[in-house]
Amino acid sequence: MFQNKIRKQNIRLVGLDLQQNSCMNNKKQIILLLASVGTFVEALDIAIINLTIPAIQEQFHISYDTVQWLQTLYVLFFGGFLIIGGKLSDQVGKKTMFIVGGALFLLSSLGAGIAPDFTVLAISRTLQGLGAALLMPASLSIVTQTFTEPQERTRAIGIFSSFAAIGSGSGLSVGGLISTYWSWHWVFLINVPILAITLLFAVRYFPKATGVPQKRANDIPSAILLILGLLFLTFGIHDMANFNERPYLISGCFIATFLLISLLIKRLLTLRDPLITPELFQNRSLVISNLAFFMLGAIFIGFLFLISLMLQNDMGYSAASAGLMLVPFSILSALIAKFVIPTLSRLLSPPKLGILGMLCMFCGLAFLLLSIYFEHPLFLVLSGAACISGIGMTICFTSLSVLGVKNVPQEHYGIAASLTSTSYFLGAGIGLSLVSFLGTPTVAGLAVGPTSVMVLIGYSLFGLSLLGYLTLAEKRKLTKSLKTVEA
Repeated sequence: MFQNKIRKQNIRLVGLDLQQNSCMNNKKQIILLLASVGTFVEALDIAIINLTIPAIQEQFHISYDTVQWLQTLYVLFFGGFLIIGGKLSDQVGKKTMFIVGGALFLLSSLGAGIAPDFTVLAISRTLQGLGAALLMPASLSIVTQTFTEPQERTRAIGIFSSFAAIGSGSGLSVGGLISTYWSWHWVFLINVPILAITLLFAVRYFPKATGVPQKRANDIPSAILLILGLLFLTFGIHDMANFNERPYLISGCFIATFLLISLLIKRLLTLRDPLITPELFQNRSLVISNLAFFMLGAIFIGFLFLISLMLQNDMGYSAASAGLMLVPFSILSALIAKFVIPTLSRLLSPPKLGILGMLCMFCGLAFLLLSIYFEHPLFLVLSGAACISGIGMTICFTSLSVLGVKNVPQEHYGIAASLTSTSYFLGAGIGLSLVSFLGTPTVAGLAVGPTSVMVLIGYSLFGLSLLGYLTLAEKRKLTKSLKTVEA
């Protein structure tokens, strides 16, 4: 009888343990969903504006060159302050920075949606970039802190990254539909209810900070030097076509960029607690991941820009029609993330997975290039969009995100996450400027010429070479380790 009581008590204890584990797993999934929604919204806002540019131009009576700064300001402030956002995430607390960044993004989205003139819209767009810079690294840090087992963490990062890829991939279709059937204002206002709900649940479910927050000064001057240097560089590249008219202004931009970046490098090497810890760059995976992310940003943002012009200007489709054509690729991206990425992650190492993704990007760009010479057959154009937006972007983002935090100490997860995102957005801003400058249409009457697509193909080939080098380096390292063990 006594043994029966003990057996029943053990059964109850096992049942309680299983119930607690189930509750813990459910809470982890909620945390993952909330963090992923945060990154989805900020990724969505990069692409969503592309098909709304004509409507904004019409309302505020501004030139194409002027309206493009809405994208440039967002990308540069997003990328420039990401590292500060990562350090604040590590020092102040991941939950705190997620809520602060999300609130700033929400309020600036509201300001952009009700903007009475272009100046208010541009300022709101800039603040959106700043809010995104605080939100992104906190989101990824929360995911990596919540999921500690290697296999579990890889899967979680894959899901998190796929939300970012889906947001980027669905931006064009969502933007086209909203701008046609509602107005461009709702491109920004749609963020408000989504973020409000996300922040309310984040307060409830995100874990509180453990330990004592780190009391260290943040190297904000270096972040300002970085942003100013990039603004001068972007303006100089963007205006290179007018060099004969403004040689001193454009030359001055490049000289200012050189001086500002030189001062930034000097600060990083001499300060006790710099914006970026130089020791991080001893991690080969992190360095290659950042360079590949730079190329990925240049490819994908360039693709969004070119596909908008190709579908509307060269093929004659409306913004809504163009958006609807791209909807299936957002669904394809979600299906790839849900059903294909987990299997591929088990079969392939992150560098090999990245090579597969870059190959998809290359194939998609090759389809777009062929379509220009064959009078834009819809099948070729959409096949290219499927390879880039539906498949390649999702695979690349997942693999490169894993590489970006590989072998990085836990206390530097925030900075490592912000570095990869910074590289992506710097690639987006600088890469798009080069596409605009070098890709002047050579075929009469076309908005998108073959040179523009060839520039993007060059980016993809460079990305492939980087990941191929990393794969070979890891293989040599493994072979050397095995020989050492055998000896």
